[in-house]
Amino acid sequence: MLNPTDLYRIESDTDADGSRPGVLLVLLGGFVDAGQIQDTLGTHLLETGEPEVVASFDVDQLLDYRGRRPAMVFDAHRWEEYDDPAMLLHRLHDRDGQPYYLLTGPEPDYQWERTVEAVRGLADRLGVTLVVTTNGIPMGVPHTRPVGMTPHATDDALVGEARSPFGRVQVPAAFSALLELRLGEAGRQALGFAVHVPHYLAGSEWAEGALAALGAITDATGLNLPNDELVERARANQQAIAAEVANSEEARQVISALEQQYDAFVEGQARPSLLATETSQIPSADELGAEFEDFLRSVNDDD
Repeated sequence: MLNPTDLYRIESDTDADGSRPGVLLVLLGGFVDAGQIQDTLGTHLLETGEPEVVASFDVDQLLDYRGRRPAMVFDAHRWEEYDDPAMLLHRLHDRDGQPYYLLTGPEPDYQWERTVEAVRGLADRLGVTLVVTTNGIPMGVPHTRPVGMTPHATDDALVGEARSPFGRVQVPAAFSALLELRLGEAGRQALGFAVHVPHYLAGSEWAEGALAALGAITDATGLNLPNDELVERARANQQAIAAEVANSEEARQVISALEQQYDAFVEGQARPSLLATETSQIPSADELGAEFEDFLRSVNDDD
């Protein structure tokens, strides 16, 4: 493996908060992020904080530009703008002054193992105590009920008593998933939250899901993260969704059926899955995995 430290450049003093260990939030745009959870949450934290770039990654080594071409602006007779991609490690502070770190940018196309080592090296250098990731996954749930999520971690103690609707499934890899796996193998603490996004909202922003992810991160880390702007964004988003649904009889029928299914599950907690109302209808782990893989393949085909 080539030297992982050659993948990034230190942009500011990394020892400024060395005596105060912090949390690292990894919000790299992944292969599957239904509801745009990562982008919405990352944008919110950067816009409501005072981020300082600690390190920048050499994306020319990591991205396939032909696979996802950056945007450019052509004006009359000349090229004027280029939306150059950036993978940046920011240092921020929560509302109590506690430092934490945020890694944003596109998911690497190449050199995953080397990038994992680079992130782990930076985490060691900065005194990171916990790495946290989040993303959205499409589920058969209604947006009119509480947001669900599946936590996953390198240590079962970090998950607690949370129940998962999944058994053992095989899905295409994501960089954040590999990062969590490798951190666990190295004895490091890492935690993630897969937000259950209504399947009919998978391709659009669902701020309510991002707000739920923020709450889960706050509860898990003790960080006092800003949420006022995201609360307003989620409220406006929900109003827009309600207006769209009101104009579609088909959408109302689908959501009504999902609500009945969800409510039946809540009433009968003995049922092991919120994806079915009767035990005989509960999909197996293989069936769930197959459905998830079908969705992932459809996403890949659209790229």
